[in-house]
Amino acid sequence: MRIIATSLLSIAILGCKTAAGPTALKATATQPTPTYPTRPTTPPPPFKIFHQTPDSLTLVVPEPTTDTQLAALLYQLRDAAQSHTFDRLHIPQKLVDARDPKLWFHIYRGPKCAAEKYTTGAYPCGPSYHAAADFTLGSFKNPNRTEATLNQDETHQTALWNPDTPTTTNH
Repeated sequence: MRIIATSLLSIAILGCKTAAGPTALKATATQPTPTYPTRPTTPPPPFKIFHQTPDSLTLVVPEPTTDTQLAALLYQLRDAAQSHTFDRLHIPQKLVDARDPKLWFHIYRGPKCAAEKYTTGAYPCGPSYHAAADFTLGSFKNPNRTEATLNQDETHQTALWNPDTPTTTNH
């Protein structure tokens, strides 16, 4: 009886050891880290304000503007947002400061398709979206959030930076 009690006590203290079963591999889903293009050293192209509303600006750049020049312009807009210097770009800072909560910048190569967001008749370039780039300032949660894309077409855009990462003007 004493042997049984000692055996039971040993099992309770040490636990019941069973043969090791197959070990399951832990599946870890890894999300690829998005990569963003580097900031261009090319100067931004000249632009004109084609149309403005309280929540949107349509900018027009020369037709032969490259994607690299557009990226430089998007970074220029981001810098102006961070330093509150839109007036230096001939964009009304008061309009930017009055955004509620966002301000969209739609950038077109040439004026031909730039009226597509404001037309009441036939679209000048067809029913799809033809902006070459977009910049968004502000969000419902963060008034200083900036987002920029180069648009290849309606379904293919290249983001230039992570809009949810705080930035500095030196970036």
